[in-house]
Amino acid sequence: MLKSLLLSVLVFTTAAQAQLRVEVSGVGSTQIPIAVASFSDEGLATQQLSAIIKDDLTRSGYFKLIDGVGVISETTSVNFGDLKSRGAEALVVGSVQRLSDGRFDVRYKLLDTIKSSTLSGFALASTPENMRLTAHRISDDIYEKLIGVRGAFATRVAYVTKAGNQYRLEIADADGEGVQVALRSNEPIISPAWSPDGTKVAYVSFEAKKPVVYVQNLITRERTVVANYKGSNSAPAWAPDGSKLAVSLSRDGLTQIYTVNANGSGLQRLTSSSGIDTEPQFSADGQSIYFLSDRSGGPQIYRMSSSGGDAKRVTFGGSYNITPRISPDGKTLAYISRREGKFQLYTLDLASGQEQRMSDTVKDESPSFSPNGRYIMYATESGRRGSLAVVSVDGKVKQKLTVQAGDIREPTWGPFMK
Repeated sequence: MLKSLLLSVLVFTTAAQAQLRVEVSGVGSTQIPIAVASFSDEGLATQQLSAIIKDDLTRSGYFKLIDGVGVISETTSVNFGDLKSRGAEALVVGSVQRLSDGRFDVRYKLLDTIKSSTLSGFALASTPENMRLTAHRISDDIYEKLIGVRGAFATRVAYVTKAGNQYRLEIADADGEGVQVALRSNEPIISPAWSPDGTKVAYVSFEAKKPVVYVQNLITRERTVVANYKGSNSAPAWAPDGSKLAVSLSRDGLTQIYTVNANGSGLQRLTSSSGIDTEPQFSADGQSIYFLSDRSGGPQIYRMSSSGGDAKRVTFGGSYNITPRISPDGKTLAYISRREGKFQLYTLDLASGQEQRMSDTVKDESPSFSPNGRYIMYATESGRRGSLAVVSVDGKVKQKLTVQAGDIREPTWGPFMK
């Protein structure tokens, strides 16, 4: 319900925004052959469900689509032998029916063609404007049943675009569709961060001619000033329970890390180092904060308790590591490392200490994990223009997201919606 409400209310400025274009390269270590049938009567809806599902599965890199199976509803008798002979290990079928109240009854089944059995299925009543969301939810179910990890197709992303002298904070579906503008400004907007429940975004705006941290409710459009102190106010990051944010402030001299309640009250200082401490990020369990500090002479990533106290250095490979992002399971750290003059995305397995370079580009910034931990989105530069990229955590699947005109930067991947 919350997701549906958000999609129906988040219409600040719709039209006229260029959709993200997604290009995919590479495949996962294992691809599952799957056939997606056209849903019976799906032409009644404005969105073709089967096409959206196919696009989702293709974009993931972990499915091989078997084409040419035609129209099959969830009640149709299936020739499993024919599908097996064509190499399909799974089949997606379904139907669409218009209801008297204007909604659509969408029914779906996922079939195991090897065992000739049903793996999953459900029915959803969807409004016309939420048909894409319904398709993404079906894709999520397919991904979870066949890969064993919750799908993230029905999630949202936020990012900042710059065209001419105008900056826009935009919200889009994970596939780049359904772009909405949450904020327009002639001054820079940076560091957007989703609230854990997906209803708010924190960000830094320079509209007051200095960096100020705001929280914006995406449903009511209400904005709250969270940090507007002397000097710089930057790098907001939500606590997992959504009650407060970690921020970086220079109000007392060098930039240090503080926490503040989501309504702007209750400011508390966490670090008191002789260096610059910034870019805080809570761990998924809320017990730790990862952050950037130059206390050792160069920028490196540290971890401390979320209540402050002693900090432990985490990164040792290379002399310049910034922008920490921790995976949802707490096992992997993503960050940007400068080596040989290149700014590239790296990951660190926190248990083994094993590093992996994830990108081939050279001007990377702002990594963000998908809520299921299987992908990392980041900003980079292509042809002197900002663009977004996505890489699977095994490094095998890569996506490039661009807009027709202008720069696109500062991505943040939203949470699972309830």
